[in-house]
Amino acid sequence: MTKIVVCGALGRMGRRILDLALKDPEVEVVGGVEHPDRISSRDLGDALGIKGLKGVPLTASLEEVVGSCDVIVEFSGNTRAAVSHTRIASLERKASVVGTTGFTDTELRDLEECSKRAPVLVSPNMSLGVNLLFRLVETAAKVLKDKGFDVEVVEVHHRFKKDAPSGTAVRIARILREVLGTEKVVHGREGLCPRGEGEIGVMAVRGGDVVGDHTVYFLGFGERLELTHRATSRDTFAKGALEAAKWIKEREPGLYSMFDVLDL
Repeated sequence: MTKIVVCGALGRMGRRILDLALKDPEVEVVGGVEHPDRISSRDLGDALGIKGLKGVPLTASLEEVVGSCDVIVEFSGNTRAAVSHTRIASLERKASVVGTTGFTDTELRDLEECSKRAPVLVSPNMSLGVNLLFRLVETAAKVLKDKGFDVEVVEVHHRFKKDAPSGTAVRIARILREVLGTEKVVHGREGLCPRGEGEIGVMAVRGGDVVGDHTVYFLGFGERLELTHRATSRDTFAKGALEAAKWIKEREPGLYSMFDVLDL
């Protein structure tokens, strides 16, 4: 049995993780953490209207519940809070699964420092399909490198998403930079701006209730290759987060990704 605390428990992803956790016989929810302004009840079941979570504590302070868990599942959506939660967990030698996105380089280094004390899994996207997309993009970039193909990344998300481009698009761009050996990343174009040699374009589209679409274009003369992943339900990410929590429970301190969970 893997005991989890969900940070960002009342958010869109937090709710889906909690709902699916109740249906997973290998997972037990022992606490929820949320911003104090959002807490109407100290009982997670009452706050969400979910009978199966009645009696589970809901708090603004991870310190109050971290001792009872094996793993914290971090989807607070706030990078500073995510780093703080991961640091608290690591000091208690508790594992962390971090799905919050938009970290600065400094914050990523802070997470890496936490991983020296306890296992930390950081992934901009928990789905099997997206992590396979990462591998396919890497393979395509290696094959098409120096063969006259231009590369563009386009991502589409709902109107409420805070960070742009998405963490998944940032990860894709990082893979492309490493394989293609370039640091020329362009975010949007306007006016007279012909495409520069070796550019990687990354475009963010926001609107409606789109869960998450990512397309990588390899554009040549006379042909193009498109690699696309479309998420139609947040359950895809929630299921992945729970699998990651179960996987990381017994791991040694270190920094992990969904590649490790999925053996990709």
